[in-house]
Amino acid sequence: MNLYHHMTMTLPRNILLLNKGFAWLAAVMIVLLTQKAASTSAVMACGVSVDPPASIQITDPGNLGYLTIQWAQPASLRNLTDCKLRYQLRYYDTYEERWRIIRTHKLSYSAQFDLEKPIKIRIVTLMKCTCTNGTEVQGEEADREYTPDLTGVEGSRIREFHCVFHGKEYMDCTWESGPVQPPNSQHYLYYWHREMDETKECPEYIILNEVRRGCRFPHQSLLEFTQFNMCVNGSSAAGSLRAAFFSLEVQNYVKPGAVSSLQMLETDELLRLDWVPPSGLVPDHCLEYEVESNVMMKDGKEKELRKLFEETSGDFQKDGESKFTCFRVRSKMSMYCADQGLWSDWSPTTCTASGEETQYIPSWHLLNMVLGITFVVFFILCLSLWILKKLCRKKDVIYTLYKQEINETFPTALSPIFQ
Repeated sequence: MNLYHHMTMTLPRNILLLNKGFAWLAAVMIVLLTQKAASTSAVMACGVSVDPPASIQITDPGNLGYLTIQWAQPASLRNLTDCKLRYQLRYYDTYEERWRIIRTHKLSYSAQFDLEKPIKIRIVTLMKCTCTNGTEVQGEEADREYTPDLTGVEGSRIREFHCVFHGKEYMDCTWESGPVQPPNSQHYLYYWHREMDETKECPEYIILNEVRRGCRFPHQSLLEFTQFNMCVNGSSAAGSLRAAFFSLEVQNYVKPGAVSSLQMLETDELLRLDWVPPSGLVPDHCLEYEVESNVMMKDGKEKELRKLFEETSGDFQKDGESKFTCFRVRSKMSMYCADQGLWSDWSPTTCTASGEETQYIPSWHLLNMVLGITFVVFFILCLSLWILKKLCRKKDVIYTLYKQEINETFPTALSPIFQ
């Protein structure tokens, strides 16, 4: 039984389509039977035919699309001496829709494939010998293609699959049911990355109206900068649901938290914004910011401008014809930490004072205010210390006179108290 048939076989209701046993985790050999016609004549070098690699096979260890391509040295070249062989492998990456090329001396290579689409590989032998004067001779190319036999209830494959890695704290992957949803349907999600020994089921399903609509992954179950593979399939009374396969790198789906603190300072000619990076596990140096400004002009028109910043501050030139200006900020992962990212939600909006004229504090006036306040505080402090010192001295004089008067009035009874 091949991988595709096994993964879409019909199971009784309430039994996992891919049970914990995961029988298909055992290596399943897919022998590619379709071979396109090679070149009409063999490539000859040093009196031998430079044949393509032999016994080309693909092994599926059950890692949701991470397959191993294996081949053997061509029989025509096994007895050669003073020769170096290597192999050029081309395979079609259906995720990026382009051919990838690998050159290796090994007899195997592992790569990610979409198990819902045809698997296409082309491999050729490269030979360099003394008799070729150091020139690498390329033999004829072997071409293999395998089209999976997708089974399951027609139209039951899930749709609208989206993942969001919230602040690098947890990732939610959600989906919608297919257009055909048989009675008593139940979806299951399985995932794998390169540091896992085996495929595992979703750690926490997202339930909506008593139906599974997604999976939540805690930070500890994720691995960045490698393929994170997922399969969503299911079972129903009408039969198995069609499986859907996905592969992504989680760092490209980070959505930072919203900026919560946005401060603005006005000077003669500029509006300066300062903000604090959002909370979460995203390093500050991995964020870039977009600031949106909306200017309301005196003639009633609005002007919108967006600027990108790598720092947590930015300056905007003031418009003399404006009534007021409003700002808001959002962030996402920068190109230094991910190939792409999701924009955060916008911060709360901060605006300048409204009115016929834009209110601002001139820079020289602001400096004078700071100096003035500093001088007043210093003066009050000195005056307070001086008054306190005077009061202490006066208290000593009053106490001495009072003691003398008491001793004169009651010399016998109270005099021991005031000694």
